[in-house]
Amino acid sequence: MKKIIGQFFFTSLVVFSSQVHADAKDELKQQLNQVKTLHSKFTQNVVDVNNKNIQQGSGIFSLAYPNQLYWHLTEPDESLIIANEKSVWLYNPFAEEVTILDLEQAVSTSPMTLLIHRDEATWSNYRVTKTEVTKGSPKDDSCYSITPKFSDSTVVKVDACFNHNRLNKFAIFDSQGNISTFDLTEQRNLNEEERSIFNFVIPDNVDVDDQRAKKIQ
Repeated sequence: MKKIIGQFFFTSLVVFSSQVHADAKDELKQQLNQVKTLHSKFTQNVVDVNNKNIQQGSGIFSLAYPNQLYWHLTEPDESLIIANEKSVWLYNPFAEEVTILDLEQAVSTSPMTLLIHRDEATWSNYRVTKTEVTKGSPKDDSCYSITPKFSDSTVVKVDACFNHNRLNKFAIFDSQGNISTFDLTEQRNLNEEERSIFNFVIPDNVDVDDQRAKKIQ
Protein backbone atom coordinates (compact mmCIF):
# COMPACT_ATOMS: atom_id res chain seq x y z
CA MET A 1 0.00 0.00 0.00
CA LYS A 2 2.84 2.39 0.87
CA LYS A 3 4.46 1.69 -2.50
CA ILE A 4 1.21 2.47 -4.32
CA ILE A 5 0.84 5.77 -2.44
CA GLY A 6 4.41 6.72 -3.27
CA GLN A 7 4.01 5.97 -6.95
CA PHE A 8 0.72 7.88 -7.01
CA PHE A 9 2.32 10.92 -5.42
CA PHE A 10 5.23 11.03 -7.83
CA THR A 11 3.10 10.50 -10.89
CA SER A 12 1.07 13.42 -9.66
CA LEU A 13 4.69 15.01 -8.25
CA VAL A 14 8.63 14.51 -10.40
CA VAL A 15 3.07 21.57 -12.87
CA PHE A 16 -2.55 21.97 -20.02
CA SER A 17 -8.19 21.84 -26.28
CA SER A 18 -5.71 23.31 -28.51
CA GLN A 19 -7.83 26.43 -29.11
CA VAL A 20 -7.54 27.81 -25.58
CA HIS A 21 -5.26 28.48 -22.62
CA ALA A 22 -2.13 29.49 -24.54
CA ASP A 23 -1.82 32.59 -22.34
CA ALA A 24 -2.22 30.61 -19.11
CA LYS A 25 0.31 28.03 -20.26
CA ASP A 26 2.81 30.76 -21.16
CA GLU A 27 2.27 32.41 -17.78
CA LEU A 28 2.86 29.14 -15.97
CA LYS A 29 6.00 28.52 -18.02
CA GLN A 30 7.31 31.92 -16.95
CA GLN A 31 6.53 31.17 -13.32
CA LEU A 32 8.27 27.81 -13.46
CA ASN A 33 11.28 29.26 -15.24
CA GLN A 34 11.93 31.25 -12.07
CA VAL A 35 12.12 28.01 -10.07
CA LYS A 36 15.58 26.64 -10.84
CA THR A 37 15.98 25.16 -7.38
CA LEU A 38 13.71 25.01 -4.34
CA HIS A 39 13.93 23.83 -0.77
CA SER A 40 10.97 24.08 1.60
CA LYS A 41 9.02 22.53 4.40
CA PHE A 42 5.49 21.34 3.67
CA THR A 43 2.31 20.40 5.45
CA GLN A 44 -0.12 17.98 3.81
CA ASN A 45 -3.87 17.62 4.24
CA VAL A 46 -5.93 14.95 2.45
CA VAL A 47 -9.73 14.94 2.24
CA ASP A 48 -11.96 12.34 0.60
CA VAL A 49 -14.88 12.76 -1.79
CA ASN A 50 -17.10 13.62 1.20
CA ASN A 51 -14.65 16.34 2.34
CA LYS A 52 -13.68 14.21 5.33
CA ASN A 53 -10.12 14.62 6.54
CA ILE A 54 -8.33 11.28 6.08
CA GLN A 55 -4.66 12.19 6.49
CA GLN A 56 -2.33 14.95 7.64
CA GLY A 57 1.43 15.04 7.35
CA SER A 58 4.56 17.14 7.05
CA GLY A 59 8.04 16.95 5.64
CA ILE A 60 10.73 18.42 3.39
CA PHE A 61 10.47 19.13 -0.36
CA SER A 62 13.36 20.05 -2.67
CA LEU A 63 13.87 20.20 -6.40
CA ALA A 64 16.45 21.25 -8.94
CA TYR A 65 15.80 21.70 -12.64
CA PRO A 66 16.19 19.50 -14.59
CA ASN A 67 15.00 16.12 -13.33
CA GLN A 68 15.92 16.24 -9.65
CA LEU A 69 13.37 15.94 -6.85
CA TYR A 70 13.48 15.13 -3.14
CA TRP A 71 10.31 14.44 -1.17
CA HIS A 72 10.71 13.35 2.46
CA LEU A 73 7.50 12.74 4.38
CA THR A 74 8.49 12.73 8.05
CA GLU A 75 5.04 12.55 9.68
CA PRO A 76 2.88 10.58 10.31
CA ASP A 77 4.80 7.72 8.65
CA GLU A 78 8.20 8.26 7.06
CA SER A 79 8.66 7.77 3.33
CA LEU A 80 11.13 9.13 0.79
CA ILE A 81 10.97 9.83 -2.95
CA ILE A 82 14.07 10.87 -4.88
CA ALA A 83 14.36 11.54 -8.61
CA ASN A 84 17.78 12.04 -10.14
CA GLU A 85 18.44 12.17 -13.87
CA LYS A 86 17.03 8.86 -15.16
CA SER A 87 15.63 7.02 -12.13
CA VAL A 88 13.16 7.42 -9.27
CA TRP A 89 13.60 5.78 -5.88
CA LEU A 90 10.63 5.17 -3.57
CA TYR A 91 11.82 4.22 -0.09
CA ASN A 92 9.60 2.94 2.71
CA PRO A 93 11.73 2.59 5.88
CA PHE A 94 8.97 0.84 7.84
CA ALA A 95 8.55 -1.89 5.19
CA GLU A 96 12.31 -1.88 4.50
CA GLU A 97 11.59 -1.69 0.78
CA VAL A 98 12.95 0.34 -2.13
CA THR A 99 11.18 0.55 -5.50
CA ILE A 100 13.12 1.91 -8.49
CA LEU A 101 11.40 3.30 -11.59
CA ASP A 102 12.48 4.81 -14.89
CA LEU A 103 12.06 8.58 -14.67
CA GLU A 104 10.47 8.79 -18.12
CA GLN A 105 7.97 6.08 -17.23
CA ALA A 106 7.14 7.59 -13.85
CA VAL A 107 6.50 11.11 -15.18
CA SER A 108 4.72 10.24 -18.42
CA THR A 109 1.25 11.21 -17.09
CA SER A 110 2.17 13.50 -14.21
CA PRO A 111 1.18 17.19 -14.07
CA MET A 112 3.80 17.65 -11.36
CA THR A 113 6.57 16.67 -13.77
CA LEU A 114 6.57 20.20 -15.17
CA LEU A 115 8.41 21.23 -12.03
CA ILE A 116 11.49 19.29 -13.08
CA HIS A 117 10.85 18.15 -16.68
CA ARG A 118 9.95 21.15 -18.85
CA ASP A 119 10.59 20.18 -22.46
CA GLU A 120 7.92 20.92 -25.09
CA ALA A 121 7.00 17.24 -25.44
CA THR A 122 6.08 17.15 -21.74
CA TRP A 123 4.12 20.42 -21.95
CA SER A 124 2.12 19.06 -24.89
CA ASN A 125 0.58 16.40 -22.62
CA TYR A 126 -1.29 18.94 -20.46
CA ARG A 127 -3.89 21.68 -20.54
CA VAL A 128 -3.48 24.78 -18.37
CA THR A 129 -6.11 27.25 -17.17
CA LYS A 130 -5.71 30.16 -14.80
CA THR A 131 -7.98 29.85 -11.77
CA GLU A 132 -9.39 32.07 -9.07
CA VAL A 133 -7.28 32.44 -5.95
CA THR A 134 -8.76 30.34 -3.14
CA LYS A 135 -10.30 32.04 -0.14
CA GLY A 136 -7.73 32.92 2.48
CA SER A 137 -4.81 33.04 0.03
CA PRO A 138 -2.81 36.24 -0.56
CA LYS A 139 -4.42 38.51 -3.16
CA ASP A 140 -1.29 38.59 -5.30
CA ASP A 141 -1.20 34.78 -5.69
CA SER A 142 -1.36 33.37 -9.23
CA CYS A 143 -3.04 29.97 -9.46
CA TYR A 144 -3.26 27.48 -12.32
CA SER A 145 -5.11 24.22 -12.97
CA ILE A 146 -3.15 21.57 -14.86
CA THR A 147 -4.95 18.58 -16.37
CA PRO A 148 -3.61 15.65 -18.42
CA LYS A 149 -4.91 15.45 -21.99
CA PHE A 150 -5.06 11.68 -21.66
CA SER A 151 -7.20 9.86 -19.11
CA ASP A 152 -4.85 6.98 -18.25
CA SER A 153 -3.67 8.64 -15.03
CA THR A 154 -4.93 8.32 -11.46
CA VAL A 155 -4.47 12.10 -11.24
CA VAL A 156 -7.23 14.16 -12.85
CA LYS A 157 -5.94 17.62 -11.96
CA VAL A 158 -3.22 19.54 -10.15
CA ASP A 159 -3.71 23.11 -8.92
CA ALA A 160 -0.55 25.14 -8.32
CA CYS A 161 -0.28 28.60 -6.74
CA PHE A 162 2.62 31.05 -6.82
CA ASN A 163 3.27 34.17 -4.81
CA HIS A 164 5.77 36.56 -6.42
CA ASN A 165 7.18 33.72 -8.57
CA ARG A 166 7.50 31.47 -5.54
CA LEU A 167 5.60 28.17 -5.50
CA ASN A 168 3.68 28.21 -2.22
CA LYS A 169 0.81 25.74 -2.58
CA PHE A 170 -0.44 22.89 -4.74
CA ALA A 171 -3.32 20.42 -4.65
CA ILE A 172 -3.62 17.00 -6.27
CA PHE A 173 -7.07 15.71 -7.30
CA ASP A 174 -7.26 11.96 -7.88
CA SER A 175 -9.77 9.80 -9.75
CA GLN A 176 -11.35 8.61 -6.47
CA GLY A 177 -12.32 12.15 -5.48
CA ASN A 178 -9.57 12.61 -2.90
CA ILE A 179 -7.81 15.98 -2.71
CA SER A 180 -4.29 16.26 -1.30
CA THR A 181 -3.28 19.83 -0.47
CA PHE A 182 0.31 20.84 0.21
CA ASP A 183 1.30 24.18 1.75
CA LEU A 184 4.96 25.16 1.40
CA THR A 185 6.83 27.32 3.91
CA GLU A 186 10.37 28.59 4.42
CA GLN A 187 11.08 28.40 0.67
CA ARG A 188 14.60 29.16 -0.48
CA ASN A 189 17.08 28.18 -3.15
CA LEU A 190 19.32 25.16 -2.74
CA ASN A 191 23.04 25.71 -2.41
CA GLU A 192 25.54 23.51 -4.24
CA GLU A 193 26.48 21.52 -1.14
CA GLU A 194 22.85 20.49 -0.61
CA ARG A 195 22.47 18.87 -4.03
CA SER A 196 23.81 15.63 -2.61
CA ILE A 197 20.29 14.94 -1.29
CA PHE A 198 19.35 13.87 -4.82
CA ASN A 199 21.80 10.95 -4.63
CA PHE A 200 20.04 7.94 -3.12
CA VAL A 201 22.13 5.22 -1.51
CA ILE A 202 20.21 1.98 -0.99
CA PRO A 203 20.34 1.02 2.70
CA ASP A 204 21.58 -2.38 3.77
CA ASN A 205 19.11 -5.19 4.39
CA VAL A 206 16.18 -3.82 2.40
CA ASP A 207 14.16 -5.44 -0.37
CA VAL A 208 14.76 -3.86 -3.77
CA ASP A 209 12.08 -3.91 -6.49
CA ASP A 210 13.81 -2.59 -9.62
CA GLN A 211 11.11 -1.94 -12.23
CA ARG A 212 13.31 -0.06 -14.70
CA ALA A 213 13.10 -1.37 -18.27
CA LYS A 214 16.88 -1.50 -18.50
CA LYS A 215 18.47 -1.76 -15.10
CA ILE A 216 21.26 0.71 -14.49
CA GLN A 217 24.34 -0.77 -12.92
